[in-house]
Amino acid sequence: MRAVFPAFLSVQGPTLSDDEKRLFAKYNPLGVCLFAIGCANVENSSQVQKLVAQIKETVGRDDILIAVDQEGGRVRRLTEPEWTPVAAQSQIATKQNAVLHAQLISKDLKNCGINVNFAPVLDVAYKTTNAVLKNRCFSDDETKVAELGGAMVTAYENSGVCPCIKHLPGHGRAQADPHLQLPIIEENLQALEKDFYPFRQLRNTPMGMAAHIVLKAVDAENPATFSAKVIKEIIREKIGFEGLLVSDAIMMNALKGSVAERATKCIDAGCDVVCLGNADFAANEELCRSGIKMTDAAQERLQKVLGITHRALPSADYEYLQNKYCRSLKNIISYSYEYDATEVLNKLRNSKKGDKNV
Repeated sequence: MRAVFPAFLSVQGPTLSDDEKRLFAKYNPLGVCLFAIGCANVENSSQVQKLVAQIKETVGRDDILIAVDQEGGRVRRLTEPEWTPVAAQSQIATKQNAVLHAQLISKDLKNCGINVNFAPVLDVAYKTTNAVLKNRCFSDDETKVAELGGAMVTAYENSGVCPCIKHLPGHGRAQADPHLQLPIIEENLQALEKDFYPFRQLRNTPMGMAAHIVLKAVDAENPATFSAKVIKEIIREKIGFEGLLVSDAIMMNALKGSVAERATKCIDAGCDVVCLGNADFAANEELCRSGIKMTDAAQERLQKVLGITHRALPSADYEYLQNKYCRSLKNIISYSYEYDATEVLNKLRNSKKGDKNV
């Protein structure tokens, strides 16, 4: 059986270029992550369906993972009026709305051929939480975060979309934005138990994303994504996370080194899969040439993910569910948040080409 390359690559536009077809066919990536800004992969439902079909045909696998960040609020790649308007996680306060949220997103994703959502966010909110993250958090109460996150995880799985809890082992205390610089968490392990709690409660989720944060109490030198000590002792042992561990986007400025060096450090530390992020073709090519391999343990964890993505979307009255959701959550599409991480990533991407606006 042909080896799968352990990465989520990016695509440069609404269709695959000839160069991308050659790259994907040669390296057989585990998955692709779609974006609305920068790479600009999302125009409408028909276009996304055709892109997904093109990707599957190119790699020769129907089980390739097609991922997106569709948290709700500012962090959504599929937008209205083509797709369902969905609120930010900070607006969701009940299990019923958490379930409806995941069901409506799943309907949109499955209908386009997308089978992985990099959501929900299980980070605990603090007064000092950076603006890039704060409105994406459910609550400052770790038990509420676990309750609402758990409701979403179950609803995604039942809908045939694999959820990815993030950002392990807990990003809420970070005051810096990892898109721009590396956040340092100063608190001791006893204090960090609050941050670990939601992830521990949902440790059986099939996929999770590791954060670009330094936990000084564990490894003062390396971000979690580069730290074998944090991944083994905290994520795998203390939290007990059992799923496929994906790095956060390695194109962020929190990390140093070439694309190949970043990818290698992630895999060597214990990440199962590397997520490239919003990147140009040259970065995709460099990642593919890095030589990283998928471990046997990662292959085993992947089977649970595939078991979920093979499920069909359940039959339901989604118009009724949407009306119910919208009645409960007011002003869903009145997004007035001060910080858009997608635009930051796009500016960072442009800066590599000489744009000095970052």
